[in-house]
Amino acid sequence: MAKSTLSASHFGKDFVWGVSTAAFQIEGESLGHGKGPSIWDIFTKKENTIRNGDQADIACDFYHRYEEDILLMKSMNIKNFRFSISWTRILPNGIGTVNEQGIVFYKKVIACCLEHGIEPWVTLYHWDLPQALEDKGGWTNRKIIDWFTEFTTVCAMAFGDQVKHWMVLNEPMVFTGAGYFLGVHAPGKKGLKNFLPAVHHAVLCQAMGAKILKRLVPNALIGTTFSCSQISAYRNTKRDRHAAVKADALLNRLFIEPALGLGYPISDAPVLKRLRPFIQPNDMNDCKFNFDFIGLQNYTREKVKHSFFVPYLHAKIVKASKRNVKTTLMDWEVYPPSIFHIIEKFSAYSQIKKIFITENGAAFKDVVKNGNVDDQQRLQFLQDHILQVHKAQQNGLNVHGYFIWTLTDNFEWAEGYHARFGLVHIDFKSLRRTIKTSGKWFAQFLEK
Repeated sequence: MAKSTLSASHFGKDFVWGVSTAAFQIEGESLGHGKGPSIWDIFTKKENTIRNGDQADIACDFYHRYEEDILLMKSMNIKNFRFSISWTRILPNGIGTVNEQGIVFYKKVIACCLEHGIEPWVTLYHWDLPQALEDKGGWTNRKIIDWFTEFTTVCAMAFGDQVKHWMVLNEPMVFTGAGYFLGVHAPGKKGLKNFLPAVHHAVLCQAMGAKILKRLVPNALIGTTFSCSQISAYRNTKRDRHAAVKADALLNRLFIEPALGLGYPISDAPVLKRLRPFIQPNDMNDCKFNFDFIGLQNYTREKVKHSFFVPYLHAKIVKASKRNVKTTLMDWEVYPPSIFHIIEKFSAYSQIKKIFITENGAAFKDVVKNGNVDDQQRLQFLQDHILQVHKAQQNGLNVHGYFIWTLTDNFEWAEGYHARFGLVHIDFKSLRRTIKTSGKWFAQFLEK
């Protein structure tokens, strides 16, 4: 089907369309109204952690402008809004005293969504761990299971009567890998000694949080989300093919397979044997949960080659900029078939009930000209990827929705305000919102 003729109606009336966001990236009011510091509040203040030294103290000012942004969504025919709850806005110290101002804020956001015919999809944890808990070891401390249980319970009790779609964790491979192995995201820890316990504890929390939500909000649909990319060998050699299998096990299978009762993919990534000291009796049973849906978040594909110099894994991603391919501002290859491949890959797990694409989008250099942002590259990216999702649906694969990352330009973690992903442009000085060409197209796409 031609891109120009494709519309939401071709996917059927039950297919879900929406946009995704995250609290730290949009809210601002970083330490106001009773909120405590998160690991990202602290990490961003350190030297040489964020491009251009950008700060998220104000970000998109969603905390004060949520109604404006929800009305923007309504004007764009967007009926589903995925956002996350800031742990420290609810529990400033991670546990203990509840900040009622935080509860009131999210209740107002949820009520505003429902008033305007927009369904809230809530992510419990989108990377903003309370610094008070990080001071005790954060995700490397097994007590995180108890801490996360408390946070989940408070949220379920406060918002469960209004929220019918929940996601437990956002991209655990990223927050454990970038935050506890590479050190390029908060809290900036490095090495296997931090990464491995963080992984296992996140897997346990993923299931524990889901079980609590299912018990306290029995009529809600409970999911969780995973970052995933098509992984293939850089060269057609035995060593590169083997390296790609190992990378796939780590990047695509590490968190989903324990939840499905398949255990960790140790046979394809032997380094995961080092998880065993952290696994207590009954843990692998406790890791399991029959999620109502899985959120897949795909942006690109990766090419992997054997590398003797990479410890433990002996595999290395070959950057897109080194491969003479079309890229985004993030130096990610533009490769739309990757999203079809990922839907196909995860559809092969018979235990998964439903798949939603909960993030897909692209950062390109945007230019404001005469009050307009004509972002043709992003428009083409979205159209091409939506075509691949349609192909997956037509092939009978298990995909039931698609959320764009993201509604507005925001604070893009270590990239600061450099990388703009939004359907809506934000001038970060005046905070003026301008719907881009891609946003106008999406509104028309949803209307048909």
